[in-house]
Formats: sequence, C-alpha cells, structure tokens
Amino acid sequence: MDFTETSIPGAYRITVTQHSDRRGSFFEAWRFSELLQQVGQRFEIRQVNYSVSRRNTLRGIHGTTLPPGQSKLVTCVRGAAMDVAVDLRVGSPTFGKFDVTFQDATSGIGVYLTEGIGHAFLALADDTCMSYLCGAEYVPGTMIDVAALDPALGIPWELDGPPVMSDKDAAAPTLAEAAESGLLPTYEQVLATARSDVR
Repeated sequence: MDFTETSIPGAYRITVTQHSDRRGSFFEAWRFSELLQQVGQRFEIRQVNYSVSRRNTLRGIHGTTLPPGQSKLVTCVRGAAMDVAVDLRVGSPTFGKFDVTFQDATSGIGVYLTEGIGHAFLALADDTCMSYLCGAEYVPGTMIDVAALDPALGIPWELDGPPVMSDKDAAAPTLAEAAESGLLPTYEQVLATARSDVR
C-alpha cells in the first residue's frame, strides 16, 4: 500500500496493491505499523461506522471538536463516491482548502483524516456504502457541521440535480460562521494532540 499526503497536511490518500486470480482479488487496506511509519501517529480503531446512500446524496462536511477529536479512515466498500477532505483547523496554512478523492468498491482507495480535517462525500451510485474506521468513540454534542455547498469553499460537486441531504446538513453554517462560533479546532491544538499521540 502507498500513503500519499494530499494537498492538505494531515489528510492522506491510501492506494493498494491488488492480487488477482481466477477466484477474484485480495488486497491489504491498511496496516497499523505502515500508517504509524508514514503518518507518525498511532491509529487504534475505537469505533466502526457504515453509511448507505442513494445516488446524489451529499453528506457532510463533518468534523469533531477537540477534545475529544476523531481521526478516521474512510473507504468505499460498495458503489462509488466523490470523497472530500476539508481543512477546518483555524490558523492552518490550508484552512478552508479541500482535496478530492474518487473512491469506488473495486479500487480499494482509502482516505485517512487526522483530527481537524472535515469530511464530506457525494454518492455517485445508488446503494453506495462507506466504511469509517474511527480512532475515537463518538461523543454526543461534539460533532462539527459545515455547509458542503458553502460558496466560499467552492467545492465542485458533480451534482446532476438537487442533492439529497439531511435537514441538519442542509442547515449547517458556512465555514466563516463555524469559525466565528469558536467550535472549530485551532491548528496549534491539533499539532499538540498529534505530538502527544506519538509514543
């Protein structure tokens, strides 16, 4: 497997080597030691989530306050998705920037997001299933929501009609409004957390 940092420091794209024969194929999605070596942080799975979405469903942008934070490894295990990482770290050199990864069930591509990186995706096919390996358990009241359609972000969603969204996502604040609320983590907070994770 290959870990490549995206244009947003702290967000990594994972590509895999597939082995195929007459039975089908096999690949390693990730290894603890490889991620530790490449990213420099320990990633221990504390929770596993799945979402299933119809075509044109737009989920996110979601993040987690710090503390507690929640790193995650996201992969598409059925269907296809336009997966987007957004820097929500106030004071980061790439604050408000985004990076796009196209995922589908056959590629094995994954995205690893450290604390402070928001996540969103658009389902490009019906019955798209996304897997989330989370480095911390969900704590009610700690989720950060930012509008995925915020014009200031300018994410080029490949929509072919109005997106299907939850009421909460549709009403989410813009990035500027979220920053003004004081809920977004700072770049310094995230760096301090990352240093404490390396042990």
